[in-house]
Amino acid sequence: MELDGAGLTCAQVHEAAYDGARVTISSLDRARVAWATAQGLRGPVYGRSTGVGANKAVTVEAPGLDLLRSHACGAGQPISPARARAMLVVRLNQFVAGGSGVDPAVLPVLAHAVNAGFTPPIRTYGAIGTGDLTALSITALCLLGELPWRHNGASPAASPAEEPRFPLASSDALPFISSGAATLADAAIACHRLRLLLEAAVDVAAMSFTAVDASAEPLAAAVQEARPHPGQAVVAARLRALLSQGLATRIQDPYGFRAFAQVHGAAVDALDRTTATIEIDLNAATENPLISGTLAWHNGNSHAAPVALALDALRAAIVQTAQLSTARLAALMDPAYTGRLPFLARQRGSSGALILEYVAQDAMAVLRHLAVPVTTGTAVISLGTEEHASFATQAARLTLRCLEPLALVLAAERTAALRARQAPPPDRPLTDDLEESRRALSAPGHLG
Repeated sequence: MELDGAGLTCAQVHEAAYDGARVTISSLDRARVAWATAQGLRGPVYGRSTGVGANKAVTVEAPGLDLLRSHACGAGQPISPARARAMLVVRLNQFVAGGSGVDPAVLPVLAHAVNAGFTPPIRTYGAIGTGDLTALSITALCLLGELPWRHNGASPAASPAEEPRFPLASSDALPFISSGAATLADAAIACHRLRLLLEAAVDVAAMSFTAVDASAEPLAAAVQEARPHPGQAVVAARLRALLSQGLATRIQDPYGFRAFAQVHGAAVDALDRTTATIEIDLNAATENPLISGTLAWHNGNSHAAPVALALDALRAAIVQTAQLSTARLAALMDPAYTGRLPFLARQRGSSGALILEYVAQDAMAVLRHLAVPVTTGTAVISLGTEEHASFATQAARLTLRCLEPLALVLAAERTAALRARQAPPPDRPLTDDLEESRRALSAPGHLG
């Protein structure tokens, strides 16, 4: 995977994190230009000749390495090596784009860390959506040899002598950590995996449509052309292609079927918007100060409001489409729609597949909780100098946590739809059936 500072996608971040893709650097030219410019800067430059935060007016000779040590304070459980590797890939791509002013010689060292399986020991808590200072400070201290890398998930690294090392200069400190790379990595992983689940949801819905002989009339091209939302049209066309039956005898089905294209299409549109937002920042210069031309531009690009707002909207859309899945699940339990005994049971009075509704509603409750927006909150820190926060970090973390309950809701619907198309089996535990459905969805499960 070649990193050029311009074309990194959410899918590629996921591939590098989980599928072992090796990274290469297209060119160091832009990083070299920014570094050379930074070396020649005169006058006060934030974080280079001054302190940071409330110390911005304090002139200092060498704030850098102390800045890294003071900010390397994470808390909570360690994040998975895959998520840490994704962060390294994002930050490396941003360095390639230029604008940081960091020593370009560090870029091949970071690429080696990714390719050789080294990741920094990052913990869960320590950022509020205005830059992942803690995670990147820990990474910098690993490069300096002051903290041990993890190697292929082991902590400390199995072969310390082979750990990636680089003598970051004092002037490299703020340029290295001025980024939301960890937040963007989590958001990219979440977007990629949600896309897989939303695509699988259309297949699951097709199984339910067939099981209850739902009408395909709401999916007609004429209906979509009358209200041309992109996601709605795409979802309707895909589901239409999966169905073979003609128009059903019922004049109108419940919303779980009749409004599937509208609701699920809105979730697809929300995901497309969020992915576009994330991919802008994956390839953006979010540094403060930004080294561009012959100057250092002090700015607010590190504030991740666009990312947080997009992720909040995405989680709300996920809840909407998951609720329709539970509605279709309820229809699959109803003799009025299946022509079978209640709960798809083998004999009257049996509970059959009823428990699937409990599992789905449990997962649904978690999704509703995770959909609470983070962007209604704020924080005032550093003696009031930083008086606003996006909480994009929390938005990304919550979006990652949506993967498991969404997969469970869809798996419950799929399990019931399969049962509705088969001869009624004797009552048995459905755990294995549910897990098989979840595997069929390529469900990602919990990401530590």
